[in-house]
Amino acid sequence: MSVLMRIFDAIIVVTMARFAYSLWLGTWIVPKHYELGYTVSVFATVLVFNHFRLYRVWRGGSKSEEIKNVFYALASTFVILAIASAMTKTTDSYSRGWFLIWWGLSFVVIGGYRFVVRLILNVLRKKGYNQRSIVIIGSGAIVERLVATVEENRWIGLQLKGVLGDDLGHLGKTQVLGGYEDVVTYLETNTVDQVWVAIPLNQMDKIKDVLADLSLFSTTIKYVPDVFDFNLLNHSVGSIANIPVINLTDSPNEGINAFIKRCEDIILSSIILFLVSPLMLGLALGVKLTSKGPVFYRQERIGWNGAKFNMFKFRSMPVDVEQNGVKWGSANEKTKTKFGAFIRKTSLDELPQFLNVLKGDMSIVGPRPERTVFVDQFKKEIPRYMQKHVMKAGITGWAQVNGWRGDTNLHKRIECDLFYIENWSIWFDLKIIVLTVLAGFFNLNFKR
Repeated sequence: MSVLMRIFDAIIVVTMARFAYSLWLGTWIVPKHYELGYTVSVFATVLVFNHFRLYRVWRGGSKSEEIKNVFYALASTFVILAIASAMTKTTDSYSRGWFLIWWGLSFVVIGGYRFVVRLILNVLRKKGYNQRSIVIIGSGAIVERLVATVEENRWIGLQLKGVLGDDLGHLGKTQVLGGYEDVVTYLETNTVDQVWVAIPLNQMDKIKDVLADLSLFSTTIKYVPDVFDFNLLNHSVGSIANIPVINLTDSPNEGINAFIKRCEDIILSSIILFLVSPLMLGLALGVKLTSKGPVFYRQERIGWNGAKFNMFKFRSMPVDVEQNGVKWGSANEKTKTKFGAFIRKTSLDELPQFLNVLKGDMSIVGPRPERTVFVDQFKKEIPRYMQKHVMKAGITGWAQVNGWRGDTNLHKRIECDLFYIENWSIWFDLKIIVLTVLAGFFNLNFKR
């Protein structure tokens, strides 16, 4: 399958290059130097796609993850081609319009065919085709969870033969094949594609004994660690100097993801600031003419990795309103100027935060930041509160578009923030931005 996919990807890249040329320049007759360019791209595409693990086994993987990796891989491929063109001083020999159309068509077609293949395979697996047989060895709640997951997701194409182990709870219709002592006997008389070991980590001696038994066979072995009660966040498996490591809590805001999100922030915030600059000038004059004091209100907040930064707002209150301190839940009780009441009600006081985004203190989308005094309080009272700081703070977020804004239910806000971090993608960001715009357009009380 992976060989066929490499061939398909190569054919698509070449075909889309010629098609893009005909669309942009109106002819199918392609000059020799263009042919050389997209011939080189074939090798670059296959190598980069392999680096992004786009030729691995798909079974059980996410379709959205596949499409995201196609996007990243093609972007990386075309960046490599652009750099190669610049280094060989041939940039002026190629049409930039053709180059962009070629990239866009390649993404649509490659992403599209992979999505369709996924759908077809899912349907076939639900009907019993393209199956892989597995046996689970283990005990306790983790086995129950695995059995339920396999049974509920037939599209994965895993045929569960049964379970071997001790202390087995409710397994529904799944057959219990015996205890740990029956592992060798069962595998000698039955053929399975994979064995999943799901023995709790506190039974290390038992794990070693079972792995010793499994070493007598050539069956594929997978270990499922019992870490589901560890409050995982964006967890992953990696290695450090060839030592396997399970990342229980990780940030998606690293590597290529961080680069893409930063580009998103710079481009969108620059466009927004350009468009609203006349409005911001008018608001600044309104603040200055209606009350004494500075135009901007700087407030210390806690952001990415617990770092402190000054968040900007248009000042909506008299300068001395917080001289006696602040308390949670008092936002609507604070004294406001008449103009300040207007900009707070319309959320226009938040516009200067796009300057925070340009500085790199914040992102357009992310968990809303809180003041230091509140963070010190909430991290002791609300489980997992500090985990939201593995992402940059945002002007808007998943909690806000779901109605949890301002001094609302903190537990619900944290739940939404962690859901956002666990499921982050560029598409999720764009969805939240669109929902935020719609909320403002329909005059919803969008106060964070």
